[in-house]
Amino acid sequence: MNSISVGVWAVLLVSMPLALALIAYVFGRRVRPLLVWIAPAAMVACVVGIVDALMTHGPSVYQVGGWAPPLGITWRIDGLCVAMLSVTTLTIGLVCVYAAKYFSDAEDESGSVGSDLFWPLVFFLWSALNALFLSADVFNVYVTLELLTLASVGFIALSGTPQALAAALRYLVLGLLASLLYLMGVALLYGTYGTLDMGTIADQLTPNLPTWTAAGLLLAGLIIKTALFPLHFWLPPAHGAAPAPASALLSALVVKASFYLVLRYWFDVFDVSTVVAGQLLGSLGAGAIVWGSVLALRAERLKNLIAYSTVAQLGYLFLVFPMSSSPDVAKTAWLGVVLFALSHSLAKASMFLAAGRIAQLGNGDRLDAMTGVGRQAPLAVTATALAGVSLMGLPPSGGFAGKWMLLVAGVKSGQWWWALVIVLGGLLTAAYLFRFWRVAIAASDSGTDSAVRTNWQLELPAVALGAAAMLLLFFTPQIVELLELQAADSSNTLAEAIP
Repeated sequence: MNSISVGVWAVLLVSMPLALALIAYVFGRRVRPLLVWIAPAAMVACVVGIVDALMTHGPSVYQVGGWAPPLGITWRIDGLCVAMLSVTTLTIGLVCVYAAKYFSDAEDESGSVGSDLFWPLVFFLWSALNALFLSADVFNVYVTLELLTLASVGFIALSGTPQALAAALRYLVLGLLASLLYLMGVALLYGTYGTLDMGTIADQLTPNLPTWTAAGLLLAGLIIKTALFPLHFWLPPAHGAAPAPASALLSALVVKASFYLVLRYWFDVFDVSTVVAGQLLGSLGAGAIVWGSVLALRAERLKNLIAYSTVAQLGYLFLVFPMSSSPDVAKTAWLGVVLFALSHSLAKASMFLAAGRIAQLGNGDRLDAMTGVGRQAPLAVTATALAGVSLMGLPPSGGFAGKWMLLVAGVKSGQWWWALVIVLGGLLTAAYLFRFWRVAIAASDSGTDSAVRTNWQLELPAVALGAAAMLLLFFTPQIVELLELQAADSSNTLAEAIP
């Protein structure tokens, strides 16, 4: 009964957005109220149902179509999967509310039809993300990654400018290279174990050359898609060129999806405990924190500043790998990095939505043209402040909870240098965010900055996402309880450490 009820919710989470994407493509603007309000509400209901089933009955495995591995596709519903589904639903739902007004204004001003393509893409992306978080089959993951890449390329090219098209082409080329590496790893795993099911591979895992070569290829492809330094060069142009609602989704969710898979493979399938590999990924993460922050400090446009901030913030996620080599703190580091990833998703979506609204009032997104914009759009600037507190890792915010756990793990494992990197990263984050806030609250010489121009539909979603990133701190015990519901059949050391 547990498997059937959870399976129904899981199937709806994948199939409903696909149906909505088709409806959006065929009927266009005539069904916009359905897409903006009713569809996200229905998706929220599905997530509430799957969370309730998980909390009531525990983790479960659902075999799609009733076919068991090695022939069938398996979906795994556990705490990490459901946490990502929940944040995805909240983020996309609020982005939809924002996007309706954002594109409506663009159509009124220039006759743009970008929204006609945005809505099929956003629901297509939603379905692919949900399928990716549920999947426990390495080839099915490849399919969902390709769907994400196609949707993301469409988002980046949506404006049709030469810069957007160049960024989309660069993203496509790098995405296809990453997918090729991943697919080669899948082929090696299938040739070695005769199955594509993650649980079966984990149970039969043999530490030999084909296995570790496959692991290297899989992780290399996913790291490219996550834009880890020094392979980050495609991310800032892509996120900066996309419209604000699309940038929010790309930064908050798309890069997190590939990192989610890195976590799954590292802990659940290969159980990587190699100190050298962990230290290497940690070093790349530290490099991302410093270099991304430096580029953000030099950025002249707000969206570029936020995009470079994404490069820096992604570095924190990879600090979990050197810390996980110490069994005593592996659980703390894992919980901390997941909490930080959830908080970052909400905060970064808030920042990009607020940036889109601020750019409308500041004659573009150049920082030097935004003097006094905080007086015109106080809610939008407030949203950046709420999100910024979480990005800096200050209390009370979800970012603080995640960074604190990582700090504790670093100190307890004797790897104090990672703790120093986390503190330095917080200071650098404050430095580049205050560049914008200082300009936003300054008095303008024009004398026109005192008129408040509130637009609730463009500002409240950003405020809500920023507030959600803050409120995660107060729900940390409940989130940890949810995350501790890991699949019982997992054989990795982390799962054994979690009751």
